[in-house]
Amino acid sequence: MSTEQAMVPANTVQAPEVDMEDEANVKRKGRGIGARETGSGADGLAIAAYDAVDSVAAGKDGRREARSVEGWIVVVTNVHEEATEEELQDKFADFGEIKNVHLNLDRRTGFVKGYALIEYETNDEARAAIEACTDGLTLLEEPLKADFAFVRPPSTAVKGTAAAGGRVGALGARVAGRARSRSPTRR
Repeated sequence: MSTEQAMVPANTVQAPEVDMEDEANVKRKGRGIGARETGSGADGLAIAAYDAVDSVAAGKDGRREARSVEGWIVVVTNVHEEATEEELQDKFADFGEIKNVHLNLDRRTGFVKGYALIEYETNDEARAAIEACTDGLTLLEEPLKADFAFVRPPSTAVKGTAAAGGRVGALGARVAGRARSRSPTRR
């Protein structure tokens, strides 16, 4: 009996030695493998910065709201599931004349989904409602949050550039020009 066998109890199974692969030889799938340590992609190319929306100020507070066909629509979120249209109208009528209130209901439960659309005639009324929500307006003991439903896209985008939605080429880079072939003209 060898000294190695004498040290191991008789009722245990000894695992065979396994050769572990080197980290350099392991092929990995997925995104971001090794990017945290080196700051570059797996193929040696530098990681490109993601597109970001610059807040180009249209008004004095930087909002770029847009008017819908009917009026100025405000999206109110964090609405209590048992809230009613009447309660919302009573709460938001203080800021101006409400043209329309819409609460989406969950078909399965019948409760409010958690948001409401409130339509005002003027931009000032809609802004007053949004400002009140940022100042701590509550409904059924829930703090409400609000913002404009429609906003204008940034006007700084130049046609044919990556920010304007140009074509994506190799390595994820944007390519200026037409994204696909043109349709034939009508006869």
